[in-house]
Amino acid sequence: MAKKISTEARKKDTHEKIQLGGLIAKAGLRYEKRALLLGLLIDGASRIKADDAERRRLLEIGEKAFASDAD
Repeated sequence: MAKKISTEARKKDTHEKIQLGGLIAKAGLRYEKRALLLGLLIDGASRIKADDAERRRLLEIGEKAFASDAD
């Protein structure tokens, strides 16, 4: 039973990582260096923690990008 849970957790983790990688590609950043991507994410994380308006602005950009997929 513990092995089954471990396998399911691993599959879920793998699926989540694939989805996150897809976001990088969707943003047009597929070929950027990993250090740059990490820097962008760290900077963005600190910005959204410190500024609710920035959080809302970035959320709106992301929602529009997802909505354009539905078309």
